[in-house]
Amino acid sequence: MTFDAVKEAKPGPKWKGRWNRSWPAYEAWFIANGGDKGPTTVQCRDALKRYMPELVSLYDRLVLISGGSDRAARFLSTWCPPCYLGGCSLAAVADKDEVRLVRNYDLSPELNEGLLLHSSWTGRPVMGMVEFLWGLSDGINDAGLSVALAYGGRSETAEGFGITTILRYVLETCDTVAQAIAAFGRVPSHMAYNLVLADASGRTASLELSPGGGVKIMPNAIATNHQSGPKPAERPSFTRSFERLEYLDGLRATPAELNKAFLRAPLIQDRYSHGFGTLFTAEYDPNRRTLGLTIKGERWDQSLHGFEEGQRTVNYADNGPTLPGEIQETVPDWSAAAMIDWQRLASDYAKGAGRPVVEYLPSSTEVKDVA
Repeated sequence: MTFDAVKEAKPGPKWKGRWNRSWPAYEAWFIANGGDKGPTTVQCRDALKRYMPELVSLYDRLVLISGGSDRAARFLSTWCPPCYLGGCSLAAVADKDEVRLVRNYDLSPELNEGLLLHSSWTGRPVMGMVEFLWGLSDGINDAGLSVALAYGGRSETAEGFGITTILRYVLETCDTVAQAIAAFGRVPSHMAYNLVLADASGRTASLELSPGGGVKIMPNAIATNHQSGPKPAERPSFTRSFERLEYLDGLRATPAELNKAFLRAPLIQDRYSHGFGTLFTAEYDPNRRTLGLTIKGERWDQSLHGFEEGQRTVNYADNGPTLPGEIQETVPDWSAAAMIDWQRLASDYAKGAGRPVVEYLPSSTEVKDVA
C-alpha cells in the first residue's frame, strides 16, 4: 500500500489527480450498492445547504473539477450514501501539560485511500487522512481541534451524511470540542459511528452518533466498534471490539505514553488477508498541531505548520515487523497526476505487470508538451 502526503491549499490539479485515480473504483462501488437509486443531485445539494452551508461553495468546486456528472455530484455530497463498514480503536488523554488523541485504523489495505492531505479549503489549515476523496477519517485544524472516527458496529442506515464529510465540516468550522459536539448534534450521520475528540485546552470527549441523528456523550474518551445502546453490534467477536474497549478502559497511560499502547495487542491488528489489519496508528498533538503516523513500526511525523509532501510504500503481506528499507520515501509531482493514463495503469495491473504509480507520472517534458 502507498501512503501519500499531499499539500494543496485549494482543490486543483493534485486533487484532480486523486479523483482520476480513485473515481473508477468508487463509481463501481456506488453503482453496485444502489447509489443511483438515492437522492437526486438537487436534493443532495439542498441537504448540504441546510446542514453544512459553509461547505457548499467547496462542494461546487469539487463537482466542477470532477467533471460535473450527476453521479459524481451525488457521490461527493455523501447525502444518504450506501453503507460502508470498518474497524478502529480510539482514545484521547490529557493532563495539565499535554494532550494526545491516538487512533488505530483497521481495514483491508485495498480499501484505504492512503492520502494525508494538508489543505486550506475554507481558509483555515486542516491536515488529516482522507476518505471518499474529500472527507476525513481523522484530522486536526489550526486551532488544535482533533477528531477521529470508528465504525459503530451496525450496518443500518437512515437519512444523513457520510461521517467523513461531517468530520471535514467540523474541522473546517470549529475550534473546540464543545463547538464540535454542537455541530455533530446538528448534522445527522447516515450510520452509527463513534468519535473521540480533543482540543488545545485539554478537553477530550467521546461521542456515539445514531443513524439519522442523535448524539450520546460517553464517560471516557475511548471508542472501538460497538455502542452502548440495546442494539447489538455486528461481528464483535471478529473485530474483538469488546476486548479492545476493555483494554482501553483499563489503560492508565499519560498523553506521552498513549501512542505506544496502541502499538501493542489487543489494539494492533494483523489480519490483513481478512480485511482487518492495522494500516496505521495516528497520534495527534493538539498543542503542537502535529501528527505522527506509525506504519508497520516506522514513524512518519508531520506538522500543520511545517508539512512536507512525500510518499511511503509498505508491504502488508508479511505480518512480521517492517524490515529496514521496506518503507521508502519519494516526493512525486502530484500536480501532474491528472495527466496519468489511468486506463493503461489499470490494464497493466490486470495483466500482473503493474508498476509503482509514480512511474506513470509524465515527465516534465511531457507535461510541457501537453500544456
